[in-house]
Amino acid sequence: MKEMFRIHDKKCEKVTEKVRAGLGQRFLSLSLLAYDMVGLTLSPESLLETAEYLRDTPGLEFQFLSCLSGVDRQDRLEVVYHLHSLTAGVSLQLTVSLPNDRPEVDSVTSIWPGANWYEREAYDMYGIVFRGHPNLTRILTDDEFVGHPLRKSYWTEGGLV
Repeated sequence: MKEMFRIHDKKCEKVTEKVRAGLGQRFLSLSLLAYDMVGLTLSPESLLETAEYLRDTPGLEFQFLSCLSGVDRQDRLEVVYHLHSLTAGVSLQLTVSLPNDRPEVDSVTSIWPGANWYEREAYDMYGIVFRGHPNLTRILTDDEFVGHPLRKSYWTEGGLV
């Protein structure tokens, strides 16, 4: 079992070195989250350039987006992308923080087409706007629904805000 962790540590180490070398100062933090998962935090402005780098760079090739989620941290919103590289044998969690009052970030559907419905869900539930999305409409609630039900500010003890 210890040998398996060493193998994954080395794989993650190679990925972090390549990310650090290729992105320079464009990321806010880079860390090991689990034995086979690297964590990368970015500013919204560097998302598309970084996503293309992660997908297209030999040895990284994060070509599979398995999940995209909105997160409400009360003082800010986050978009969390879970990426996988079958080539490197490593997963990567990419996080972008957004202000509550204007949660906007570029869509990654041009890079990972599977992001389409995930981005629509984050828009519907959290109000996160994905600039350049091909069809940014509600996906879970009715078109006449008011607000975004997974925002912590949406609910209070007495009901709706």
